Amino acid sequence: MPSAPTGAARAPRPPAAPYDELIRPRQVHGSLYNSPEIFADELERIWYRTWVYVGHVSEIAEPNDYVRKSIGPQDVIMTRTADGEVHLLLNRCAHRGNLVCEARSGNSSSFRCPYHGWTYRNDGRMLGYPFPQGYGGRGKLDLGLGRVPRVGVYRGFVFGSLAPDGPTLDEHLGEARGEIDRLVRLSPDGEVELSAGFLQHRAKANWKLLAENETDGYHPQFVHASIFSVAESGIGALYGEKSTAVTRDLGGGHSENDLRPEFRRLGVPLGWFGTTEEKVPRYAARMRETYGSDAHDILVEGGPHVMIFPNLFIAEIQLFTIQPLAADLTVQHVTAVQLKGAPEMNKRMLQQCIGSVGPAGMLLADDTEMYERNQAGVAELRPEWLDIRRGAEREYTDERGLTVGGATDETGMRGFWTHYRRLMTEGR
Repeated sequence: MPSAPTGAARAPRPPAAPYDELIRPRQVHGSLYNSPEIFADELERIWYRTWVYVGHVSEIAEPNDYVRKSIGPQDVIMTRTADGEVHLLLNRCAHRGNLVCEARSGNSSSFRCPYHGWTYRNDGRMLGYPFPQGYGGRGKLDLGLGRVPRVGVYRGFVFGSLAPDGPTLDEHLGEARGEIDRLVRLSPDGEVELSAGFLQHRAKANWKLLAENETDGYHPQFVHASIFSVAESGIGALYGEKSTAVTRDLGGGHSENDLRPEFRRLGVPLGWFGTTEEKVPRYAARMRETYGSDAHDILVEGGPHVMIFPNLFIAEIQLFTIQPLAADLTVQHVTAVQLKGAPEMNKRMLQQCIGSVGPAGMLLADDTEMYERNQAGVAELRPEWLDIRRGAEREYTDERGLTVGGATDETGMRGFWTHYRRLMTEGR
């Protein structure tokens, strides 16, 4: 397509969607899931403005390690320089826009564009280019790889923001920090590692359907009934009207299914993981050595089930990253959590992860079918609205000032949409 003539005005951007009208306290409009214009707006106002989870420091453990990641559809290279600093670079040559990194991961102090040989340090700075005489031969051009302007790390989890200013990472995470803390303290060494490799699951569905589902406690007994029965799992009972578990709006679009009340009621260490201390004796001993009297409660309560806005889902023993590619296309990157200093547990966690979300796993297959059926359904003309009122009449505020609902209530969904509406209407 030819470029516009010099001096020509850019085509005006279509009017913004009326988000205040499309999002009601207990309803959301179907167009929010299938409009390409709304998706483009989301990229600008959410994915390219807020903090987004990118990766984990364990994926670039050594100096000069790198791994390709993403912020929405943006291709990002996460690097560790020789001095240990973590950088997030956009995978685009400053010359003619070619990709400078093809490998998924590796170790290198520099990246060289295959098109014209321009070379960059792994912190994004220009190293050089062939035939400098063509550029006047007077020093290097002041060009480098694009950088994600803000990079933050919390307990090893790396977040990036494409906006040069805004809330701090601590402010963005808010109460969700405590859920990351819960995950990390399952390790006797106080660290988690993402070293098991990633699977990628493509869903022909809008990213928000996935984010909503992650802490929806209403669906498990129906969607996952087959795997619960085959595995003789007690998980289904955690999501029922008689369950003491709760759904909590953590603020900032984050939410959790807090299953601890049920696990405390049962009082069995590692019962949340379907095993006993006798089957992982070295892990149990290390935990008691590290945490002393607190180890009992940690082993009883287990890991978090938390959705951290907009794209990080921690499901006790596995971690998902949501990557939106189009209004109706999303990729989930999933891996087993590995606990540093806990080889007994890590083997079991990997096996369970493969069984639930691996290529032949049943759990994520169930969910993906629902995502795609939902996407097909919201394209229908009637009814226009999706209902998210479940449990609204029985919510209460806890001692931290957070809104809490029952195990099967849509409290987390309402929190998600409240935050979404604020982000999408700011500055309008």
